[in-house]
Amino acid sequence: MSGTPEIYEKTITVKPSDLDELKHVNNVQYVQWIQDIAKEHWENRASEEILSTYFWVVIRHEIDYKQQAFLHDELLIQTFVGEHTHVTSQRLVNIKNRKTGKVLVQAKSTWCLMDYKTKKPVKISAEMFRVFYS
Repeated sequence: MSGTPEIYEKTITVKPSDLDELKHVNNVQYVQWIQDIAKEHWENRASEEILSTYFWVVIRHEIDYKQQAFLHDELLIQTFVGEHTHVTSQRLVNIKNRKTGKVLVQAKSTWCLMDYKTKKPVKISAEMFRVFYS
């Protein structure tokens, strides 16, 4: 697919339940946010017909933890699609400190498109990929 992938973003504020015993955001919480923003982007952009026919499953996460986040920090979470195959798509995620702009986490996840009826991988059509491009 040619063109520029849409950057989807949202802001969150770190709350006490996001922290670990060291009083910074738990690494597992970052994984949850990475998955949540991918799902939210998909659900906000895809049609009801597409949403009722297909779903995505993650098959790989690669995460670089660069800096820490703490209680009450405002974080900017950004995501967009990257390279893809016939049935998989990479999703890139940056989590930044909103105030400083510093990148805290960079992630690349590989997702596989699945069919709700068969529960098997299905080819990603050009039409479906347009969901992620502006």
